[in-house]
Amino acid sequence: MRLATAVVAGVATTLTVAAAPAGAAGTPPHIRAGETVPVYSYENAVRESVWVQTTLDNDLDGVPDKVAVDIVRPREAADRHLKIPVILEASPYYSCCGRGNESELKEYDADGTITKQPLFYDNYFVPRGYAFVAADLAGTGRSTGCMDVGGREEVLSAKAVVDWLNGRARATYADGTPAVATRWTTGKTGMIGKSWDGSVANGVAATGVEGLETIVPISAISSWYDYQRYNGVLRAEDYPEFLHQAVSGRPDGACDATLKELDEGSDDATGDYNAYWAERDFRPDARQVKASVLIAHGLNDTNVTTTQFARWWSRLNGPKKMWLSQQGHVDPFDIRRAEWVGLLHKWFDRWLQGLRNGIDREPPVTIETAPGTWVSERTWPASAARSAKVTLGNGDGTTGTLGGPSGSGSRTWTDAPALSEAAAVAGPNTAVPGRVAFLSAPLTRGVRVSGTPSVTLRVQVDRPTTELTARLVDYGTAARVNYLGPGEGIRTLTTESCWGASTAADDACYLDTAEDVVTSDHAILTRGWQDAAHHVSLRFVTPLRPGRWYSVTVPMQATDQRIAAGHVLGLILQASDEEYSSPQSTGATIRMDLRGSSLTLPLVGQLPPAGATAPVVPTAPAPTTLAPPRYRPQLP
Repeated sequence: MRLATAVVAGVATTLTVAAAPAGAAGTPPHIRAGETVPVYSYENAVRESVWVQTTLDNDLDGVPDKVAVDIVRPREAADRHLKIPVILEASPYYSCCGRGNESELKEYDADGTITKQPLFYDNYFVPRGYAFVAADLAGTGRSTGCMDVGGREEVLSAKAVVDWLNGRARATYADGTPAVATRWTTGKTGMIGKSWDGSVANGVAATGVEGLETIVPISAISSWYDYQRYNGVLRAEDYPEFLHQAVSGRPDGACDATLKELDEGSDDATGDYNAYWAERDFRPDARQVKASVLIAHGLNDTNVTTTQFARWWSRLNGPKKMWLSQQGHVDPFDIRRAEWVGLLHKWFDRWLQGLRNGIDREPPVTIETAPGTWVSERTWPASAARSAKVTLGNGDGTTGTLGGPSGSGSRTWTDAPALSEAAAVAGPNTAVPGRVAFLSAPLTRGVRVSGTPSVTLRVQVDRPTTELTARLVDYGTAARVNYLGPGEGIRTLTTESCWGASTAADDACYLDTAEDVVTSDHAILTRGWQDAAHHVSLRFVTPLRPGRWYSVTVPMQATDQRIAAGHVLGLILQASDEEYSSPQSTGATIRMDLRGSSLTLPLVGQLPPAGATAPVVPTAPAPTTLAPPRYRPQLP
């Protein structure tokens, strides 16, 4: 008998992981009192690898591509011929980059048998009557094929694993003998993963594949166009090729044809949304999703931005639930660990084990409203949010007002690529070349912005196009999650806690984390970007004619933020933004007519009437170094 100590929902418990006693008649031994319990040995679990055959051959070697799949499942359940459900994470990161806050990789023994799976999912759930399956996406790790970055090969390689688990695809062991999953699994599968891994879960669910009962996309992509483009603005040149090369596990030259397709299809020259991007856009197929969906996302995620969850959530019609934190690109395991593990446990028990535990009757949305303060709600965006059109007033001619008359006011500025975000939002009462600012009156009551803001600008531009950037800013001192810090809102501590059973090769213990909270005099609530020549459609360019007026709408990222009484809401406008994109700067001069321009807010509450001039807002001095670093592509 082996004993393992775990911390579950914040309580230290001792788990006996020996052979499980027989349960009540007809009830598996891992189900007691309406939930799964840890009765199976993790140390003695079955650990095996199989290669699942797909229907594709995009490495053009004449052999169907195969997906390498590593499995951990309870031996006692197999010995009793009990079929169990599967938690699946399909990832490109198992061999190159690692998973989780501690960047864990897969590890194998000398015979090629899996000894360590990243993250806690196998440690926690295998003793509770689940199998954990970790699949290397096509072209990564030990799989064949070529990584096509969100495309058909990527999605169908993961779907093939779900098909195999349900008896619809073939797989073999390393020696070529058949591997039959239906001998040990019910076929009920839940996919989980953060960032790229969660994006794969979205894509597979959008195929409507049978047997995929639930997905848990964390900080995940639902449209690869929106990840690598901001409404026609390039985030980084050659981004798909960068991502392919970062995760590829294939020999040099094996995937040259795929690299060429990524380069030509993504079309950096125009920034258009085309057939390449449509293949990588899962939102139109949301109606095909049969799985329940549990979404987690940071409201201040500047990597996989919030449009990704908002436009996916709004199209899903089945059972769904969502957690929104104030962090950046951070897994909820590292924000609110005990509560998150407890939620996953109930969620998988409900949708994979069929246990009626009431989680589908709980409030669907949980939101962090301030550091450490969480509330539950019935809908998102907030049901009380109303679209408020806010005029842009002329103010004193330098700093405008949010609300109030524009008169015959206008603003003119010239693209300033060297202007950093920090300098652009500091000191909004002063003139700063390359930016214009508008401020509300001090709030008499707190308000909430819940949904997707946008700003519509009536502009003349002296070049065929320009980038336009908008930022919504909360001016006022408060304690805030430091999402722009090195941990994107968390600090990693020196203590650790354990979440499941362990072996000598794979422990269930992880460094603890805490929220990184700072007191600041302002915070950027959301950002938005738009290429002006894509103002008619993202599918084609409509060059601007100098001297002609155009109405261009800049959508911002979805958000849910509360602005306290006494604070001031600000709108900051720029042209290009080198910190968050790679603009093809035109050096354009932009003239904006205030009468034809406005801010649209999804607002709970009301902004106070504007004064004749904007209030004076004290902020820390702008940084002396104005030039921002050029945007460098990130891994999702």
